[in-house]
Amino acid sequence: MTAYFILYNLPQKLIDSRKMKKKYFFIQVVLLILLSFGSLKLQAQSRKSSKDYLVQITTSFGNMYLVLYDDTPKHKNNFIKLVKKKFYKDLLFHRIIKGFMIQGGDPDSRNAPKGKMLGMGGSDMAKIEAEFRSEHIHKKGALAAARDGNPKKASNACQFYIVHGRPVTGKELNAIELRKGIKYTPKQREAYTTLGGFPPLDQNYTVFGEVVKGFEVIDKIAQQEKDRANRPYKDIKMDIKVRKMRKKKITRKFGYKYNQ
Repeated sequence: MTAYFILYNLPQKLIDSRKMKKKYFFIQVVLLILLSFGSLKLQAQSRKSSKDYLVQITTSFGNMYLVLYDDTPKHKNNFIKLVKKKFYKDLLFHRIIKGFMIQGGDPDSRNAPKGKMLGMGGSDMAKIEAEFRSEHIHKKGALAAARDGNPKKASNACQFYIVHGRPVTGKELNAIELRKGIKYTPKQREAYTTLGGFPPLDQNYTVFGEVVKGFEVIDKIAQQEKDRANRPYKDIKMDIKVRKMRKKKITRKFGYKYNQ
């Protein structure tokens, strides 16, 4: 009662000033609440991003484990969607070239008779816009999207290849840099000269992931006997699965380091 009485007898300007202060205080409280909710939302998003998909490609020669890049979202999301639909179940690695790559994902390869020419499947599916990133190169184990000769270099929606490659000399990399107008980082040059790869394809085909375990499987598949169309005489079927795993666990188990 005393407080009310004192306020009642204050000058009108002071009363108005107090009212304005209360109004501003109320606005500040509302803003703090909104900011708190926003912070919680960001924390939730951060918790979500603490996990990633681990890809497992199963073959008769063993398993390959891969990570897909976040900065090629169209390719990553499309690939995961197809895998979850079991699109790749029993499809073949239909084209293998030692020192270059192993290719698969053609829907026409499922139950394809021996000797059938493959590689045209998926052309009826919507192409994926190219997502070239200078950070992602065609080092050994790189996962990239196949494509036809369209001028926009858009990717086939389902066919992919995994680079086998070979060690590349510094002189070769210098020539490619000059011809393409690109610059490899010391880390990329080290990958090419030690692990190997196929740099002529850089910035021409979208690289959207990489093998983190199972490089020996690439070697085994690439060395198989094949026909003139580079199709293995003995069918190499695949099954692909994805599962979410904490990024820290992926790093600990497979050695892959995420960008912070």
